[in-house]
Amino acid sequence: MKTLKVALLGCGNVGSQVARILLEDADALAARTGARLELSGIAVRTIDAPRGAELPRELFTTDAAALVKSADIVIELLGGIEPARTLILSAIEHGACVVTGNKALLAADGPTLYEKADAAGVQLSYEAAVAGAIPILRPIRDSLAGDKITRVLGIVNGTTNFILDQMDSTGAQFDDALKEAQRLGYAEADPTADVEGHDAAAKAAILASLSFHTRFALENVHCQGISSVTAADIAAAKDAGFVIKLLAIAEKLSVSAADGGTEGVCVRVHPTLLPREHPLAAVRGAFNAVFIEAESAGELMFYGQGAGGTPTASAVLGDVVSAARRLVLGGPGRTETTTGHVPALGIDAVRTSYCVGLDVADQPGVLARIAQLFAENRVSIETMRQTIHREVPGVTPGSAELRIVTHRASEAALAATVQAITGLDIVNSVTSVLRVEGV
Repeated sequence: MKTLKVALLGCGNVGSQVARILLEDADALAARTGARLELSGIAVRTIDAPRGAELPRELFTTDAAALVKSADIVIELLGGIEPARTLILSAIEHGACVVTGNKALLAADGPTLYEKADAAGVQLSYEAAVAGAIPILRPIRDSLAGDKITRVLGIVNGTTNFILDQMDSTGAQFDDALKEAQRLGYAEADPTADVEGHDAAAKAAILASLSFHTRFALENVHCQGISSVTAADIAAAKDAGFVIKLLAIAEKLSVSAADGGTEGVCVRVHPTLLPREHPLAAVRGAFNAVFIEAESAGELMFYGQGAGGTPTASAVLGDVVSAARRLVLGGPGRTETTTGHVPALGIDAVRTSYCVGLDVADQPGVLARIAQLFAENRVSIETMRQTIHREVPGVTPGSAELRIVTHRASEAALAATVQAITGLDIVNSVTSVLRVEGV
């Protein structure tokens, strides 16, 4: 039986589990691939650092550059841009297939890596880069290749989903829910990449690229995190029958002739109100899910663990088996198709519903003046709820809270409305503006 050398770059939480499975399940993997997968080495920064699995010390090396040059398959789990980018390019140059979970690198410089892999005829796979254990990228690339995807909505960051779920189920403030996520190991000591939406934005770019056969980069993604979401927002959403989720959304849009008549794709990440009956609303804790709308298949949802060493290792090994089979059978590497060349549209192209929170004076005529401004800016109000504040800490005395849900409107119209309302003497502050999906 043919032997394929597998080089592993990085041995953290995911990498240590990948190495363990390669060693423990060697016979089963050989039966599935038609080749022995020999773990030829593990490149790390510090050889004696603690690992998540007991692994032979002789496998470890600090010379990653030398390791990739002799490998048939290179698994990159270092994260970050460098040295991961240089090592992947070196592996491709030496004819190795590459498996990576590096969403930051793919979002920042994916086109370069795809082009180099295409030119070299090797396979570049990255199932683990989005939604952990959930098999989502291969189904989009292969199973739905004969269909036309129109929209993708995903909960693709377990940290933020856990925080928002805690706020929804316990009434906790954002800071308290974040501390609980950190205590349980769901959030890093510096949670910026998660709570500000950067991690989800990188994954959104990858999902959009595969779904619409066009290469989207991180700069094409509108990004807004959850740090401004308050317990009051969560409570008001619950009262109205909604739940707040951080969604990664990629959708095909047709801009009106008055605005240029362009058809393109808008990719965005932001806190979103979802009706509680929507399938994504039921995704709890640190789990992930991706909801796809396609012309022929209709609505599909993929759900599972979005992080963790063993679950993510499952996605990595799936790509390794695919690459090994390709090397045994021969032929060019499998990559995404990028023949669409669909333009990226900004957030201004989106038409959706909104929930606007206002702190206003509790006096006659307030509702009428605010409703008039919405009408003047062509934003139609669907519902309006008012709560009177009476000696509530941190709230203007003698004020009322308004929560206004609109019908579908453009970003420009909503922005103009909010600006006009802010200038009213009866409005103490605009407390929140959240988009609504699924209605």
